[in-house]
Amino acid sequence: MIDIEGWSPAPHETTETIDAAPAAALAGLLDTDPPGPELPPLWQWLHFLDRPPQRDLGPDGHPLAGRHLPPIPDRRRMFAGGRLIVREPLRIGDTVTRRAELVSTAVKEGRSGELLFVTVRHTFLRDGTKIAVEEQDLVYRCGDQVGRPARPSFKIPETDAPWTLRMTADPVLLFRFSALTYNAHRIHYDETYATQVEGHPGLVVHGPLLAILCLELPRREGHKVTELSFRSRRPVYADQPFAVTGSPDGELAVVAPGGVTAMTATFS
Repeated sequence: MIDIEGWSPAPHETTETIDAAPAAALAGLLDTDPPGPELPPLWQWLHFLDRPPQRDLGPDGHPLAGRHLPPIPDRRRMFAGGRLIVREPLRIGDTVTRRAELVSTAVKEGRSGELLFVTVRHTFLRDGTKIAVEEQDLVYRCGDQVGRPARPSFKIPETDAPWTLRMTADPVLLFRFSALTYNAHRIHYDETYATQVEGHPGLVVHGPLLAILCLELPRREGHKVTELSFRSRRPVYADQPFAVTGSPDGELAVVAPGGVTAMTATFS
């Protein structure tokens, strides 16, 4: 039974000067040119990173404890989605403060047992002025793996969307994104762990990477995004062909093999 009574972490602030190197590295991973002086929405995920000592990591590669990590046993984390409002973009060379705070928690019953839903808000300030607000929805479960991994499909998804970006995330790409975001979760690079411990049929493509790919469509079409909402629906696995689709009306999606919707998003 999930019990987080008394867990109420205080807000925490981190200040960082935005360096150009992480954005250039992500642009290389995406086979595109580096952005200009303004960071594209969601690219702030390359900054304000937690870098715990190796001794503080659990068997899954995540920290054993942390300010906004719930104190539950055998914790397994899943990225569920989020929202972003941009008043002014973060810029290369800016000194920005990120204030992180717990917004809400809720325990719900899922197919695999109890799930803990946690929402964390990040407020970005430049010279004391709020320039962007992001909320992340995270889901935690505890206990052993659930079921045996099903065989993933590798059928190329069909789409006739006005905007389409076709992708296959191989283990090298997943490793590079893990390195850029300092994410040591083993489901993204250790296939034995991902399949035999977490119960996945393969390496898992990062939810944040899928969200960034969704926003590549309006970005490459010259649209300036000021609001975004996205929701993870199903995992995408390494070497599965998938399509990122969208249109100028503000609808975005990640379509996995078999036409399965892995992520939905809206922007304006």
